[in-house]
Amino acid sequence: MTGVLIVGVGPGIAASVARRFALGGYAVGLISRSRASTEPVASAVMALGQRVATETADATEESALIAAIDRVVEQLGVPDVVVYNAGLIQADRPGQLTHSEHQAAYAVNVLGALTTAAHLGPRMADNGGGTIIITGGMPQPVPALVSLSLGKAAVRALTELLDQEYGPHGVHVATVTVCGAVAPGTLFDPDRIAGDYWRLHTQPPERWEREIVFTGSPA
Repeated sequence: MTGVLIVGVGPGIAASVARRFALGGYAVGLISRSRASTEPVASAVMALGQRVATETADATEESALIAAIDRVVEQLGVPDVVVYNAGLIQADRPGQLTHSEHQAAYAVNVLGALTTAAHLGPRMADNGGGTIIITGGMPQPVPALVSLSLGKAAVRALTELLDQEYGPHGVHVATVTVCGAVAPGTLFDPDRIAGDYWRLHTQPPERWEREIVFTGSPA
């Protein structure tokens, strides 16, 4: 079955991506730390007539994340699209966080994405291909957002590495770099941003982009 799996679900980008793909006829798998985050999104998907599977897991806990992914795959099959949207957005300046606090942020922003892609990428390739999209941001590093700047820079590097690993096997790996605060009714409305996730997935291989930079410019 055609499906999308979203890791890191909330009322912003993830909810809009879920609705966009449901409108496109996709079943939707949702993984988040709490059911309070997934339930409203699941209800919206079901209202659009699509199947949905929800699981809870912390993206920083490798074994729990893999188990949750596997439970979704059992219900909906290997996804055609994987979206990693988990992130830790916090204000911190150089020297403000301890090593362990930086490691915790990196685990959310980068390592969860690596775990998700490495677990599903080979299976997607075996199924004939698909798309992996990681939500990015911080096109330029900002001293007031050190851990996020480092994490999003690493996301770009990770996207390139995963593209080299899985791209030759038919898996399109890309990131959407969001350059502003996401809010409904603004130029950074999540429904507008979700359109770029759909566009990346529907690009023919000869036109694959590795990064879309969403600046909020009017269409």
